[in-house]
Amino acid sequence: MASTNSWTHEIESLVAAPRLFRAGVMDWHTLAPKLAPHIVASAHPVEGEGGIGSVRQFNFTSAMPFTLMERLEFLDEEKCECKSTLIEGGGIGTAIETATSRIKVEPAVNGGSLVKVNSTYKLLPGVEVNDEITKAKESVTAIFKAAEAYLIANPDAYN
Repeated sequence: MASTNSWTHEIESLVAAPRLFRAGVMDWHTLAPKLAPHIVASAHPVEGEGGIGSVRQFNFTSAMPFTLMERLEFLDEEKCECKSTLIEGGGIGTAIETATSRIKVEPAVNGGSLVKVNSTYKLLPGVEVNDEITKAKESVTAIFKAAEAYLIANPDAYN
């Protein structure tokens, strides 16, 4: 029987929540190949205009030798919150039955923000994860830190 697991992760940022959400979540398919070309070879929308039901594809380099496609299931841009489901690649069908991630970027007292990530996944029978969760947390931290550095260097971007 497949087991359902989850992990949570928080990342502090100096950048205001709306800017970080727009750059690090909503437009990450555009920024990722520019800001993290050593990890993301290319990325693009496959279906939709960025709203609920939209699908994006990320093609990674040999640093993460796979491709993945995600579908946006929930979006509240005002609250800087979304939920996406992994629909192809990234272990779907080989190690993972289902995987979803909920991201919420909350305003922090210092004018920055706090990124809260909650990932839930159902493993296929007989599959175990060890350092994959640590790698996933490191990857999501790298995404938001790259977006943060870009936004600090470009104060007029994503306002």
